[in-house]
Formats: sequence, structure tokens, C-alpha cells
Amino acid sequence: MRKPFVAGNWKMNGSRASINTLVSGILEGMSRVNNAEVVVCPSFVYISEVADLLEGSAVNYGSQDVAKEESGAYTGEISVSMLKDIACKYAIVGHSERRALYGDTDKIVAEKFVAAQNGGVTPILCVGEVLEERESGQTEAVVERQLQAIIDLAGINALGKSVIAYEPVWAIGTGKTASPEQAQAVHSFIRQWMSKEDGAVAEKVQILYGGSVKAANAKELFSQADIDGGLIGGASLAAEEFISICEAAG
Repeated sequence: MRKPFVAGNWKMNGSRASINTLVSGILEGMSRVNNAEVVVCPSFVYISEVADLLEGSAVNYGSQDVAKEESGAYTGEISVSMLKDIACKYAIVGHSERRALYGDTDKIVAEKFVAAQNGGVTPILCVGEVLEERESGQTEAVVERQLQAIIDLAGINALGKSVIAYEPVWAIGTGKTASPEQAQAVHSFIRQWMSKEDGAVAEKVQILYGGSVKAANAKELFSQADIDGGLIGGASLAAEEFISICEAAG
């Protein structure tokens, strides 16, 4: 049985004051969460502070990205050893915003994935298609290509030691929505496609949904057979909303 998993991606939001309030609210609400693993991913500058606030709690923390290089002349980058040094457990790689805005190709994402895993940090690998790809029937081909890049570099077993998040980029901030059935269809495709490589890996890997999950739609989404939780954006910035989503997960 796969453990439900909910991660909050705070993106480039927050201040010391607002994060203190947010974390306090999340911790206060955790008594309502029975089984789900809960993770928050602040901006790099706040990770250590969030770690201190979460100390002794059941909530884990991660980063929003990681460098593919270990050290050197890479201004502005954060290596996996730096994340490990502050006991960071997870790192998001391949988020649609990193791919679209900062040029993270499938190859770069795969290299970041491997760097994180080799350094002892679990990657949360994001995959998904944009609107044009969706409308031209390329969803499965795009997701397959993004996953294949990982397998080519690291093998299928590496995916089994990660968390996968499906982001329908076309349904995020566009006014369009993906139904639970549409989301489930892609999650099912991912699991079935992976099972061709290794059935045991496909069965155990947690696949999250990252398409504008809110308290109002979380329960229906998480009730789908292959949706194991969510990668939550804007809704993770409000403690009550985020806890309600975690509660829906288990």
C-alpha cells in the first residue's frame, strides 16, 4: 500500500513573518492528518529557518530545485551537499516553471535528479505537458519522453526511489481544469508505462497530482486509484487550506 504524500511548493513567496505564521498553522492542524507524509518546500533562504520551526514534528521539508553540479563556479546555484548539510530530505526537480522559464531540458532535469539521489536527497520529479501538446494529443508522448530521460541516465530502479508529480501545465493558471478522470488517466498511463520496465517499481512509486489542487477538489482527486497525493502550489500558502488537502489525502 502506497503512503499518501502531500508536498507544498511555496515558490518565490514568503517572508520570515509570514512563514512563521504559516508553519505554526500547519503544525497546529497536523493532528487532523492521519497517514499522509507532509512536506513543505520553501525558498532556499528560508529552508534552515523552516527546519528549526519544524524540529520534532512529523512535517518534512525540501527544496524547490537542486544544482546538477556538486561545487564550483556556479553563481547562485545550490548543491545537494548543501541541502544535505541542513538535513533537507527532498528536492523538486523538473518543475514546469524551471523547464519553461529557466531552460531546464530533459537532460538537465535527469542530471539534477541523479545529483539529488546520489547525494542522499529524494527527488520529486515533475512531468507534464503544455496546452499545445495536450490539444495535439501528445500528452503520453511528452510524459514518456520526460521519464525516459531519467531511465536512460539512471535506470528504472532510480525512479522507484523517487516521487513523481504529474503537472498538467495547461490546467495551471489558465482557467482550464483537468477532471479527476483526466488526471487519473495520465497517472494510470505513467504507472502502466513504468510497469513495462519493472512492475514492482511501478506499483510502489508514489505519483502525485500537481494541477491546482484545492481543499474543494482534493478528496475526489485523491480517491482515484493511481493518484497518491498532491504537489500543491498556491493552496499551500494558506495553512487551513493546505491542512484540509493533507487531511483529504489520509
